[in-house]
Amino acid sequence: MKPRYLLTTALVACLFTSAHAEDFTPEPGFVSLFNGKDLTGWCFRAKTKKEDTKPGEILAKYEGQTEAKDAGRYFAKDGVLTVSFPEEMDKLTGQIYTVAEFPKNFVLKLEFRASVNADSGIFIRKPQLQCRDYLVAGPYKELKSYKAQDWNQVEVTVKDGVAHCTCNGEVLEAELKLPETGPIGLEGDRGQMEYRRIQLKELP
Repeated sequence: MKPRYLLTTALVACLFTSAHAEDFTPEPGFVSLFNGKDLTGWCFRAKTKKEDTKPGEILAKYEGQTEAKDAGRYFAKDGVLTVSFPEEMDKLTGQIYTVAEFPKNFVLKLEFRASVNADSGIFIRKPQLQCRDYLVAGPYKELKSYKAQDWNQVEVTVKDGVAHCTCNGEVLEAELKLPETGPIGLEGDRGQMEYRRIQLKELP
């Protein structure tokens, strides 16, 4: 009886985890940029001009794939997009982007969890907002509400070519200047980063 009980408990836990991972619903007016199951809607873009490519050109799409190796190491599982960046990987490839671009004003919300001293980034059209284990890796070491090795929310409001960026309500960047359009991207540079609940709402 005991082995059967343990098996049943494990099965229930597994089913609960899967169900919980898939039950995220975007807030009213928002659309999800990450379905929690695979990398559909995400792609690998050229970082620099090489041969017949130009910066930002889509080189590979990850429709239905759960792993992207040519953009560093990006995994999709149980509602979480994990960035695990191998030291031997060329840093020019350590980025993943949405296929879609966003020329309108918008609000972007996502949650991230950083391992100790992890270094990542969120690309907003093109410029990068540092997304790290802030209290250790900086540059925003004075944050009061940052939760080390726990989930934190970044919110970016883009209006008329300027982004206002916060973490758990505290200002990271008040006026980050942006180009007219571009995708949303994530970077892997050091350590492990996890992202979830990536959602965006276009504004008038």
